[in-house]
Amino acid sequence: MVLMNTGRSSIIQQFKLHDKDTGSARVQIALLTDRINQLTEHFKVHVKDHHSRRGLLMLVNRRRKLLHYLKSQDRDEYQKLIHRLNLRK
Repeated sequence: MVLMNTGRSSIIQQFKLHDKDTGSARVQIALLTDRINQLTEHFKVHVKDHHSRRGLLMLVNRRRKLLHYLKSQDRDEYQKLIHRLNLRK
């Protein structure tokens, strides 16, 4: 299940830094978090879907790397973002 444009654009609107921002670390982390949450719900029904589980692990690792980058660049923004997304850190 891929994000629909309306869901994706609403996430971008919430986390963008400026009008044309679609690829900043904040936006990417928010989009990855939404996709990770969708896949987590998917696995509650489809327990044996191991191929998608590999994809989930890759998304989690990509989000982890972006969070590490954001933390090294702007610690206050990092704290705000993990609080807004309800991430454990």
